[in-house]
Amino acid sequence: MSTTDNSRALRDAASVEPLGQGHFGVSIAEDYTVFGRPNGGYLQCVMANAALAGASELGDHHLHALAVSTNFSGACDPGPAELHTSIRHLGRGASFVHVTLSQHGVVTTESLVTLGTLRDGPARHMDATPPVLSSLQECQPSAASDEIKIARVVELRLDPSCAGWPAGDLSMRGEVLGWLRLDDAQASWDPWSMLFASDALPPATFPLGSSGWVPTLQLTSYVRRIPTSEWLRARQWCVVIADGMVDERCELFDARDELVASSSQLAMVRFPRGH
Repeated sequence: MSTTDNSRALRDAASVEPLGQGHFGVSIAEDYTVFGRPNGGYLQCVMANAALAGASELGDHHLHALAVSTNFSGACDPGPAELHTSIRHLGRGASFVHVTLSQHGVVTTESLVTLGTLRDGPARHMDATPPVLSSLQECQPSAASDEIKIARVVELRLDPSCAGWPAGDLSMRGEVLGWLRLDDAQASWDPWSMLFASDALPPATFPLGSSGWVPTLQLTSYVRRIPTSEWLRARQWCVVIADGMVDERCELFDARDELVASSSQLAMVRFPRGH
């Protein structure tokens, strides 16, 4: 674990403050931004916290956000924001909560959150294959910058097969493979922080030569198992790029080779002329 300041801890950065039934406040953290905008996975952690708190106010006892489907309809900035929850259904097996996040009276983000409780133990059936990666020592560490601040709180080591794009060595495959570790000076991965992990990789369009402008329009994350390891193996890939948009998938596996979380997203994308 690095000496990252405790103020950057994901739990603190995504915490919500009750302001009245179904109404919460949050301070959007600058440490979880990319080019000045909050990371989508981080915002999903915020939305999940509000959903869990809002449902708990009405007696719901579910422990985890199993699925979060989020539309990013406007730009959100670091600083104060408000959250409103609307209970769609409270059930024994699952509950459903709609959450909106607004700044200056304008809704910028809204999610439908499915709540439930995960249990320890292996999956009954899994049709997903963990990526084959080089060792941690052979993979290339990511570097934080003033533009990519989330790299200060999550450690990514890219597999050599897809690590050439920062130096201009592009690929014919829209795929990013690597090891992922939460490095926020406070905690290791748990079911809740899987929502952040599911959007913590660089866009899979980068190896194809896209620009750094890849804003997410819609992100859906599923958390399926309780992670058991500090490092996750991650694969993110482009399904299709057309009409200025990319459809991406992400899968995350722990040391047991269990699929602990997955996500899909639709994002806008640009390529320099000639790419």
